[in-house]
Amino acid sequence: MGTFKTAIAVTLAALFTTGCATTSADQPSSLTRKASGVGQAGWVYARSVYENPVNRPVSHFASLGSLTLKSTAGLLRRVSLSAIEMPALDGPIPAVSNAETMDLVAFENTLDKVTGTRQDVGRIKFLVDGDEYFGRLMESIDSARESIDIRTYIFDNDDFAVAMADELRQRADDIRVRVMVDSIGNVLATQADAESLPEAHDHPLSINRYLERDSDVKVRSMTNPWFTGDHTKTTIIDKKTAFVGGMNIGREYRYDWHDMMMEVTGPVVDQLQFESDKAWSRGGLLGDFANAFRFLRGKQEHAERDGYPVRILQTKNFSSEIYKAQIAAIQNAKQYIFIENAYFSDDRIIYELARARRRGVDVRVIIPARGNHGPVNASNKITTNTLLKHGIRVYEYPGMSHVKAAIYDGWLCVGSANFDKLSLKINKELNMATSDPATVDALLKQVFFPDMMVSREIERPVEVTFAAYWAEIAVDELL
Repeated sequence: MGTFKTAIAVTLAALFTTGCATTSADQPSSLTRKASGVGQAGWVYARSVYENPVNRPVSHFASLGSLTLKSTAGLLRRVSLSAIEMPALDGPIPAVSNAETMDLVAFENTLDKVTGTRQDVGRIKFLVDGDEYFGRLMESIDSARESIDIRTYIFDNDDFAVAMADELRQRADDIRVRVMVDSIGNVLATQADAESLPEAHDHPLSINRYLERDSDVKVRSMTNPWFTGDHTKTTIIDKKTAFVGGMNIGREYRYDWHDMMMEVTGPVVDQLQFESDKAWSRGGLLGDFANAFRFLRGKQEHAERDGYPVRILQTKNFSSEIYKAQIAAIQNAKQYIFIENAYFSDDRIIYELARARRRGVDVRVIIPARGNHGPVNASNKITTNTLLKHGIRVYEYPGMSHVKAAIYDGWLCVGSANFDKLSLKINKELNMATSDPATVDALLKQVFFPDMMVSREIERPVEVTFAAYWAEIAVDELL
């Protein structure tokens, strides 16, 4: 409980301090907004500490057990990696080999065993950047005939998010509209503004209440047991089309950052709907009891029966499917590994990438030149130098790239998960994976090749301050 109390205390202090550090001209409205944020953070704390053990006892204590186990095991492994395993990787870096790619059929069978998941059937179309994704999303929302189910980490209160909320409020007159947001993620996000936000924008104090006011939109804030979060981003239209990936609802994702989502169709959408329904049930007053009832009802079939093999991978309590799958992919890759991610701090991933490069695999990593979290930016500098030391090519994307994608010898994994402790072990996450050749080729052509072309390749070690080493320790332990 100490970690959770500390995190909430830091959140409250940050909100209060930011609220007080305003000019006299805007102080009243700014203080009101910050005071609202403090109140919301306090409510998040109360729900997570007092409500959650009562109506979500299974998930509450499962989160504690999973967090304790994974954090302890992770700490021990990081000590082993830093003291023994990484120093043992020494000697000259071999040239990139011309080996054949791994056997993808055999690898998919390996994933069945390693992750405990099975392939489903569906189709994936990549939607790159805000204009393409939100344009397509709004078309789908406008044409929806039955339901819209949104599960997101952040539904911001900026001008774009309010416009999206207005559209959902209007559609709720005719169809079912449900919105799930992560409590802590949303409280923090709605207190920070994008640099491009128009000065005249009037923020709703609570986007949840704004969505619900004078409308039939149903909103649920997911509780945060032991400071864990729901980082999943899925929007499902009419139980037949799903949008899956890393983009939240806010101005940064629409206008400012480089990012991507997937439009998913086919039978796999039925499983995505099932996961969304369970999360919605768990987020309600009856919590785990409603979740159990929804689980017993099972998955229902609504989506079109068409597609190729695809796989859902998640991070859940005691189950790190995304992590296990990508470790296995790195270990089995023979020809190339391409990764783009803004939050790159997991020591085991870095170690396995170094081993792969020393097998002759062409390993390339794309990180943003200007990230959105100071400690992570500092940690990324240390990661960059470690990767360079082991012959891995590192590219710096101009501006902020929020893309979370990887391809390993023709097997891709894309979704909401970062390459850090929270995403790979703690928070709820959801990725899609496939080895369909046309889909892999599309990701290469739409994302990796263009991003490498516009990025600056880092060829020499970057300067690292003493503070950056402390930031890396904090990121490894907390993020």
